Amino acid sequence: MFRKAFDAVPAGGALVVYEAIIDDDRSKNAFGLMISLNMLIETPGGFDYTGADCAAWMKEGGFSATRAEPLVGPESMIIGIK
Repeated sequence: MFRKAFDAVPAGGALVVYEAIIDDDRSKNAFGLMISLNMLIETPGGFDYTGADCAAWMKEGGFSATRAEPLVGPESMIIGIK
């Protein structure tokens, strides 16, 4: 999926993933952890992901630089630069 996004983004462009992402040590974002638990209950093998997970997937897809930006409340954004 991230490879397709990479191919669609123009050179120098960015992909932004906006989500209630779980913090990397899985201990602070209770809302994100509850969403992850809900995914596990409702779908086989379902889970939510950390900012590090998303950044790694972006890099596998071809994005050269990634960073996580916490936002107000439980949401964050992960930014990947082409």
